[in-house]
Amino acid sequence: QRKTKAAFGSVGRKIPYRILHVINQDGESLGNMHRAEALKLMDEHGLKLVLLRENVEPPVYRLMTGQQIHEEQLKRAEKKKASPKPGMYIKELSFSSAIAKNDLETKTKQIAQWIEKKHHVKVTIRQAK
Repeated sequence: QRKTKAAFGSVGRKIPYRILHVINQDGESLGNMHRAEALKLMDEHGLKLVLLRENVEPPVYRLMTGQQIHEEQLKRAEKKKASPKPGMYIKELSFSSAIAKNDLETKTKQIAQWIEKKHHVKVTIRQAK
């Protein structure tokens, strides 16, 4: 039983599949090839093989530089940070641009309390009629 892939990164030389679909570092398809050919190509160009999709037949690997791998990891981390985590609440507050001063103060206090509780807060301001 294989472990599931924890993070995006180079797979090194341990590739469990015999036939791979390989994409070069520019995003162009090199077609299906044997694992040995892909490793030879990887060594010739000084690149790393990265698994993109393993649910398809044959699995898709991409040749990438270390810099490209690092950039992709940063992108994925940002995307993961942006998505709300389970148990995290997004509080939404909406008010008019013609709001009274005391109402505005009350709502800002409420927003401050939510932020202290680590809730994500979305504020919508509607234009007064």
